[in-house]
Amino acid sequence: MSYTKVNLKEDVQDSAPTFGYAPDMEARFASEDLGLERSGFGYERFSPNFRVPFGHLHHEQEELYVVVSGGGRLKLDDEVIEVQRLDAIRVGPGVMRNWEAGPDGLEVVAFGAPKMEHPADDADMRPGWWSD
Repeated sequence: MSYTKVNLKEDVQDSAPTFGYAPDMEARFASEDLGLERSGFGYERFSPNFRVPFGHLHHEQEELYVVVSGGGRLKLDDEVIEVQRLDAIRVGPGVMRNWEAGPDGLEVVAFGAPKMEHPADDADMRPGWWSD
């Protein structure tokens, strides 16, 4: 039997403070901690009414997001959709995206495939992409 178990709060580093997004954002990318070989996995938490200050897209990886609590909005290229608890959203490669939490905050888990050897090489980040 082969398995790996981690606690996202205790065992996986929060990347948000490194980039100055704490305490309004928590981002725990657990792919390496879990030893994932073919996919990626992450957990993100956003404070009430917080909008992620950048957009991102992947060149080859598709992502599946599941809203685990709260709600808000997700901007996908030029379209904005409302999201709520237990919504599942698939986003294909080449689509710019990011989140805005509603009044109750937002928690999301993200699954990506295929796993990229160097994840940063597959992503483009655009500061200020979602502005008023």
